[in-house]
Amino acid sequence: MDRSRSARLRRVLVAAVAAVLGAFILIPGTAAAAGTGAITGYGGKCVDVAGANAANGTRVQLWTCNGTNAQSWTVGTDGTIRALGKCLDVAGGSTADGAKVQLWDCNGTGAQQWVANAVRDIVSSQANKCLDATGVSSADGTPLQIWTCAGGANQKWNVPGGTSGGGGSSSGFVVSEAQFNQMFPNRNSFYTYAGLTDAMKKYPAFATTGSDTVKRQEAAAFLANVSHETGSLVYIHEINTANWPTYCDRSQPYGCPAGQSAYHGRGPIQLSWNFNYKAAGDALGVDLLNNPDLVATNASISWQTGLWYWMTGTGGAGTTSHNAMVNGQGFGTTIRAINGIECNGGNPAQVQSRVNLYNQFVAILGVPAGGNLTC
Repeated sequence: MDRSRSARLRRVLVAAVAAVLGAFILIPGTAAAAGTGAITGYGGKCVDVAGANAANGTRVQLWTCNGTNAQSWTVGTDGTIRALGKCLDVAGGSTADGAKVQLWDCNGTGAQQWVANAVRDIVSSQANKCLDATGVSSADGTPLQIWTCAGGANQKWNVPGGTSGGGGSSSGFVVSEAQFNQMFPNRNSFYTYAGLTDAMKKYPAFATTGSDTVKRQEAAAFLANVSHETGSLVYIHEINTANWPTYCDRSQPYGCPAGQSAYHGRGPIQLSWNFNYKAAGDALGVDLLNNPDLVATNASISWQTGLWYWMTGTGGAGTTSHNAMVNGQGFGTTIRAINGIECNGGNPAQVQSRVNLYNQFVAILGVPAGGNLTC
């Protein structure tokens, strides 16, 4: 979060965090399938394993639907799509337009991670590109590939079990728990989905304002910034302990009653400084000035502090992150509100990390990213 009232000291993320943020790879699992059956698409044809051959590298193609095992796909909650005991795979792990799609031994790589979203795209999570019928052809034997999502009929599919991108959840949040787990496969168990949805009761306008697209864009924007701040929801406390004593502004009339080093970064937005703990606590009805560690021990309160800053903090943006997303100012404005010192060339790598995460998360939620992504 923005430290505009002081020297804006920021923690230094270790190389391990950079590695976490550098790639989005879903972890394979053995969860129950979301659905099993035919995947139908362009021209009413089915996604088919050529010759019903289970060998690695077998072409995946369009073919007249025939009810065989070569056209029976299991769409799993682990992000895989399987047939004949193997996984739908992007050849060579490529992210380029035109990369062919094949059958391969399931191996847990990003090349085998897919999201079937609300607008009937099947998106490669690694490439952020759509499953595509080559040459806009519906002829039998047309090979499938990945291509930049363009909304064409040759990129629209009907999957067994329905989509994974648009349903939201029984909590009313536009991000389902399964999608949350896809976004944060290695998260610290402290950062619970239940804690987040409980915290949302404090700010009912969050991710409920505007069109369905805007709601999902706001949720993706918040979670992308949170992911960047915490190393993909791994870290609860600021990891650079050398900074901990620096977040006490003794000029405040209430001082630092919990101690000189008590107001370091904690939680999903890394709440820092005694004046921010005081302001957040006052807004939330919790005495965080005297009990700052509640942000690291109570999941709902921790998420509440993140939403508090998202909904009320303006930083250097002159508007809140919430307003930026619902009023069409774009994801880049949220970066400026949360940590504006990264903007205007201050730290372009950190800005790009946030943008990459946002692009990955909107793909999971099945909506476009919109404009003005950087600052």
